Amino acid sequence: MILPTGTIVAVVDGEKLRMFRNKGHEPRIELVPLPAPDIEPVKGGSGVRHINKASNPDSDRLDEDAFAAAAAEYLNGQAIKGAFEKLYLVADPRTLGEMRRNFHDALEQRLVGTLDRDLAGLSLEAIAEAIVAAR
Repeated sequence: MILPTGTIVAVVDGEKLRMFRNKGHEPRIELVPLPAPDIEPVKGGSGVRHINKASNPDSDRLDEDAFAAAAAEYLNGQAIKGAFEKLYLVADPRTLGEMRRNFHDALEQRLVGTLDRDLAGLSLEAIAEAIVAAR
Protein backbone atom coordinates (compact mmCIF):
# COMPACT_ATOMS: atom_id res chain seq x y z
CA MET A 1 0.00 0.00 0.00
CA ILE A 2 1.28 3.44 -0.86
CA LEU A 3 0.14 6.19 1.49
CA PRO A 4 0.05 9.77 0.28
CA THR A 5 2.24 12.20 2.21
CA GLY A 6 0.29 13.76 5.07
CA THR A 7 -2.09 10.83 5.53
CA ILE A 8 -3.11 10.27 9.13
CA VAL A 9 -2.75 6.67 10.29
CA ALA A 10 -4.97 5.64 13.21
CA VAL A 11 -4.12 2.35 14.94
CA VAL A 12 -6.89 1.21 17.26
CA ASP A 13 -7.56 -1.66 19.59
CA GLY A 14 -10.14 -1.98 22.35
CA GLU A 15 -8.12 0.14 24.77
CA LYS A 16 -6.10 2.75 22.90
CA LEU A 17 -5.92 4.92 19.81
CA ARG A 18 -2.47 5.68 18.44
CA MET A 19 -2.19 8.28 15.70
CA PHE A 20 0.60 9.03 13.24
CA ARG A 21 1.20 11.28 10.24
CA ASN A 22 2.96 9.91 7.17
CA LYS A 23 5.86 12.27 6.43
CA GLY A 24 7.40 9.97 3.83
CA HIS A 25 7.22 10.75 0.15
CA GLU A 26 5.57 8.10 -1.99
CA PRO A 27 6.25 5.22 -2.09
CA ARG A 28 8.12 5.47 1.24
CA ILE A 29 6.19 5.50 4.53
CA GLU A 30 7.66 7.43 7.45
CA LEU A 31 5.29 7.56 10.41
CA VAL A 32 5.61 10.36 12.93
CA PRO A 33 3.70 9.98 16.21
CA LEU A 34 0.96 12.49 17.01
CA PRO A 35 -0.24 13.28 20.54
CA ALA A 36 -2.53 10.60 21.91
CA PRO A 37 -6.13 11.80 21.99
CA ASP A 38 -8.09 11.46 25.20
CA ILE A 39 -10.82 8.96 24.39
CA GLU A 40 -13.48 8.34 27.01
CA PRO A 41 -15.68 5.36 26.16
CA VAL A 42 -19.29 5.98 27.06
CA LYS A 43 -20.81 3.20 29.10
CA GLY A 44 -24.07 2.21 27.54
CA GLY A 45 -22.86 3.16 24.10
CA SER A 46 -22.42 0.95 21.11
CA GLY A 47 -21.58 -2.16 23.12
CA VAL A 48 -24.90 -2.10 24.97
CA ARG A 49 -26.70 -3.97 22.24
CA HIS A 50 -24.67 -7.05 23.23
CA ILE A 51 -26.48 -8.84 26.00
CA ASN A 52 -24.27 -9.32 29.04
CA LYS A 53 -25.51 -12.17 31.17
CA ALA A 54 -24.39 -15.64 32.15
CA SER A 55 -24.41 -16.82 28.53
CA ASN A 56 -22.19 -13.87 27.53
CA PRO A 57 -20.09 -12.89 30.53
CA ASP A 58 -17.43 -11.00 28.57
CA SER A 59 -17.75 -7.48 29.99
CA ASP A 60 -14.23 -6.73 28.71
CA ARG A 61 -15.53 -7.14 25.16
CA LEU A 62 -18.34 -4.69 25.92
CA ASP A 63 -15.76 -2.17 27.17
CA GLU A 64 -13.69 -2.69 24.01
CA ASP A 65 -16.76 -2.15 21.82
CA ALA A 66 -17.58 1.04 23.71
CA PHE A 67 -14.00 2.25 23.20
CA ALA A 68 -14.15 1.44 19.47
CA ALA A 69 -17.37 3.47 19.16
CA ALA A 70 -15.80 6.37 21.09
CA ALA A 71 -12.68 6.24 18.89
CA ALA A 72 -14.89 6.37 15.78
CA GLU A 73 -16.73 9.37 17.22
CA TYR A 74 -13.42 11.12 17.89
CA LEU A 75 -12.26 10.49 14.30
CA ASN A 76 -15.67 11.63 13.02
CA GLY A 77 -15.25 14.92 14.87
CA GLN A 78 -11.75 15.41 13.49
CA ALA A 79 -12.98 14.69 9.95
CA ILE A 80 -15.90 17.10 10.29
CA LYS A 81 -13.54 19.82 11.57
CA GLY A 82 -11.22 19.20 8.63
CA ALA A 83 -8.29 18.21 10.86
CA PHE A 84 -7.09 15.78 8.17
CA GLU A 85 -7.68 15.14 4.50
CA LYS A 86 -6.81 11.45 4.39
CA LEU A 87 -7.07 8.68 6.97
CA TYR A 88 -5.78 5.12 6.94
CA LEU A 89 -7.29 2.99 9.72
CA VAL A 90 -5.71 -0.10 11.28
CA ALA A 91 -7.66 -2.23 13.78
CA ASP A 92 -8.39 -5.84 14.58
CA PRO A 93 -11.39 -7.14 12.60
CA ARG A 94 -13.93 -6.90 15.43
CA THR A 95 -12.87 -3.38 16.46
CA LEU A 96 -12.86 -2.27 12.83
CA GLY A 97 -16.37 -3.62 12.37
CA GLU A 98 -17.59 -1.85 15.50
CA MET A 99 -16.02 1.40 14.33
CA ARG A 100 -17.54 1.14 10.83
CA ARG A 101 -21.02 1.13 12.36
CA ASN A 102 -20.26 4.59 13.73
CA PHE A 103 -18.57 6.27 10.74
CA HIS A 104 -19.88 9.66 9.67
CA ASP A 105 -20.01 10.46 5.95
CA ALA A 106 -17.20 13.02 6.41
CA LEU A 107 -14.94 10.30 7.78
CA GLU A 108 -15.83 7.81 5.07
CA GLN A 109 -14.95 10.39 2.40
CA ARG A 110 -11.46 10.83 3.89
CA LEU A 111 -10.77 7.12 4.40
CA VAL A 112 -8.09 5.96 1.94
CA GLY A 113 -7.91 2.42 3.29
CA THR A 114 -8.17 0.03 6.20
CA LEU A 115 -6.11 -2.86 7.49
CA ASP A 116 -7.87 -5.44 9.64
CA ARG A 117 -4.97 -6.46 11.87
CA ASP A 118 -4.12 -5.86 15.51
CA LEU A 119 -0.97 -3.72 15.36
CA ALA A 120 -1.63 -1.45 18.35
CA GLY A 121 1.22 -2.82 20.45
CA LEU A 122 3.82 -2.80 17.68
CA SER A 123 6.62 -0.36 16.89
CA LEU A 124 6.38 2.39 14.26
CA GLU A 125 8.58 0.37 11.94
CA ALA A 126 6.43 -2.76 12.27
CA ILE A 127 3.25 -0.75 11.63
CA ALA A 128 4.80 0.88 8.54
CA GLU A 129 5.97 -2.52 7.24
CA ALA A 130 2.48 -3.99 7.68
CA ILE A 131 0.94 -1.08 5.77
CA VAL A 132 3.45 -1.43 2.94
CA ALA A 133 2.73 -5.17 2.73
CA ALA A 134 -1.06 -4.59 2.64
CA ARG A 135 -2.71 -4.82 -0.76
